[in-house]
Amino acid sequence: MSIRSMTGFAQVKSQSGDGVSFTLSLKSVNHRFLDPQLRLPPDMDELEMKLRRALKERLARGHVELTLALERRTEGFGFNREMVGGYVAAFRKAASEFGAGGEPDLNAVLRMPGALGETAALDGNFQSAVLNATENAIEKLNTMREHEGRSTEAEMRRRLKALEEATEEASKLRSAVSRALLEKVKNRLQELLGNADPDRVMQEAAIMAERSDIQEELARLHTHIDHFRKLLDQGGEVGKKLDFLLQELNREANTLLSKTSGITGEALRITELGLLMKSEIEKCREQVQNLE
Repeated sequence: MSIRSMTGFAQVKSQSGDGVSFTLSLKSVNHRFLDPQLRLPPDMDELEMKLRRALKERLARGHVELTLALERRTEGFGFNREMVGGYVAAFRKAASEFGAGGEPDLNAVLRMPGALGETAALDGNFQSAVLNATENAIEKLNTMREHEGRSTEAEMRRRLKALEEATEEASKLRSAVSRALLEKVKNRLQELLGNADPDRVMQEAAIMAERSDIQEELARLHTHIDHFRKLLDQGGEVGKKLDFLLQELNREANTLLSKTSGITGEALRITELGLLMKSEIEKCREQVQNLE
């Protein structure tokens, strides 16, 4: 199953048998959950519920905006009798009650939205046509989201490769890091203990250096990288899982840097590698934020 981005756009134009043409647009961006926002003409509550259900069945995450715009066909210069009549009646009633003169301004009322053209009730054919168009729009939207998802996946695999190479290089430096840590701790203990037994100092330094060993962090980094790749191979709705894994990877990189702080010589390269790891992890997190 393909990995999908949460960014996309789709538009479908169609019509129903009652003389109504319409344009249905879908636009989606990233969001923690599925957040559908519908912009429909008035008095379409029943259709709105059906559209929300259709979106929830086909989309998992994202802020999704659905916009429905109608265009009615009219014959000649027909007008909305109910709207115009209501305006004229309200005008004359107000004029009578307040003793005001004048006649209704038809030029003004006919410029009101919906005044020109008879507004016949929309029947079940219209709802069916809109729902069919919605399915087509969702299909187009998902096609675009899958295309974006493939680009994001390729970028993350490149970042993951760089992260893996940095981890492997850090593993090769482990012995140098251990020696540097041992020397650092030994020197510090000698400063604190003065004329203490050298063998005792060496023993304590070895214990402290062992506690600062980075083997566990390196092992967990390798494990998380392997798990990350498996999730990419699996596909589907993996955005949240990948984001959690990146948090774990970042935690291990931070611990590695913390344990190797202040070392010198050959082992100093470990600091550069730790910073490189954090950079690649952060770039992956930027990409993952937009995955479904």
